[in-house]
Amino acid sequence: MTAAATTLALALALGGCGGSDEAAAKTKLTVLAAASLTNAFGELRTAYQREHPDVAVQFSFGGSQQLAAQVREGSPVDVIATADEPTMTGIKEYVGSRKPFATNRLAIVVPEDNPKQVRTLADLGRSDVRVVLAGPTVPAGRYARQILDQADVTVRPKSEPADVRQVLTPLRLGEADAGVVYATNVTGAGGSKLTAVSIPAKQNLIATYPVATVDDSAHPREAKRFARWLRSEQATKVLTEHGFGEPGTT
Repeated sequence: MTAAATTLALALALGGCGGSDEAAAKTKLTVLAAASLTNAFGELRTAYQREHPDVAVQFSFGGSQQLAAQVREGSPVDVIATADEPTMTGIKEYVGSRKPFATNRLAIVVPEDNPKQVRTLADLGRSDVRVVLAGPTVPAGRYARQILDQADVTVRPKSEPADVRQVLTPLRLGEADAGVVYATNVTGAGGSKLTAVSIPAKQNLIATYPVATVDDSAHPREAKRFARWLRSEQATKVLTEHGFGEPGTT
């Protein structure tokens, strides 16, 4: 078992200690979700648990490839939501049929005052611009490299974190001048003094987020109910408010 899987198992074990009889009677549903879903899923959990008081939803966020590894290793997981289709395809023997529930686009993120005057993808190739990209195995990192290649822009990243939200950290600290993240990462970074530079649609792409239940789920009925609810009108409204698009419409 890897460190990530061990940490998840320990967190779940500690989460089950103590508490009231009412809490103990609730079904604990463990959901692995892409880091870019953190803010939206926090609100969705509140809404879901209000509608289903018999369920306590526990989220574990991270890079999609890290989440997939936990599923392969047999961590106690009920549902997984990734930021791309290929990662889900890589664990198809461990999960049920996947369904798209949201979409996203990429954006350039810069400090609020944009000191390097980054306006386009081409600007990211300038030698005076320190760029941060998510690692190449992370969906956001792979997507960023894809659109940069298509734009014929060569970038030598200053760093390559394994979690797209970590791209924002060096920008906040003044250690980088620009990064490429999901558009929702910027809109969800309130108070961080960062701003987004839009990437034209013809240079951009659509990232599709699928959800699936894990075959070894200890709570298959509840897992299917939650995965189905993520595609409901109520959940879609929350996701849209956080900047996500609807599958087939973005």
